[in-house]
Amino acid sequence: MAAAASVPVRVCHQEIVKFDLEIKAAVQDIRDCPGPLSALTELNAAVKEKFHHLRDRIQELEQMAKEQDKESEKQALLREVENHKKQMLSNQAAWRKANLACKIAIDNSEKDQLLQGRDSLRQRKTTKESLAESASNITESLMGISRMMSQQVQQSEETVQTLANSSRTILEANEEFKSMSGTIQLGRKLITKYNRRELTDKLLIFLALALFLATVLYILKKRLFPFL
Repeated sequence: MAAAASVPVRVCHQEIVKFDLEIKAAVQDIRDCPGPLSALTELNAAVKEKFHHLRDRIQELEQMAKEQDKESEKQALLREVENHKKQMLSNQAAWRKANLACKIAIDNSEKDQLLQGRDSLRQRKTTKESLAESASNITESLMGISRMMSQQVQQSEETVQTLANSSRTILEANEEFKSMSGTIQLGRKLITKYNRRELTDKLLIFLALALFLATVLYILKKRLFPFL
C-alpha cells in the first residue's frame, strides 16, 4: 500500500519540479523582454498560469503528506512541501523584480524612442531649413548669373553695334580714299599737263626773247653801223 502511494507522490513531485523550472525560465524571459508592454503582459499571463498549476501540485503533495500512515514519511513530505513553498515564494519575488526591471527598461526604451523621434523631427526640421536656405542661395546665385549674362549680352550687343559702326566708317573712309585717289590721279595728270605747258611756255618765251634780242641787235647794227 505504501509503494502504491509513493507513485502519485513521485509524479506530483516531478510536476512540481517541472513547473518550477518553467517558471524560472519564464521569469528570465520577462527579465530579457525588450517590450512592448503587450509582450510583457502575455509572458505574465503564462507565468500566472504556471504558478497556479504549481500551487495546485504543492497543495496535492501537502494533502498526500497528511494522508501518510507513517509519521516519518509524513514529516519528510511536509518538509518537501515547505521547501517547495519557499521556492515558490522565491520565484514570486524574482518574478516581481523581473517585471519591475522589464518595465523600467521598456519605459527607458520608450523615452529613448521619444527623444530620438524629437531629435529626428528636429533634424528633419533643420534639414528642411537648410534645404530651404540652400534653395534660396541657389536662386539668388542663378538670379545673379542671369543678371550677369544679361549684362554680357547687352555689352555684346553694344560691341557688335560699335563694330558695325566702325565697319561702316571704314567703308565710308575707303570710299573717300577711293574718291581722293581718283582726285589725286586727276591732279597728277593736270600737274603733269601744266608742267608740260609751262615748259612749252618757257621755251616760247625764250624763243620770243631770243627773237626780240636778235631784232634789237639787228636794228642797232643798221643804225650804228650802216656801212656794214
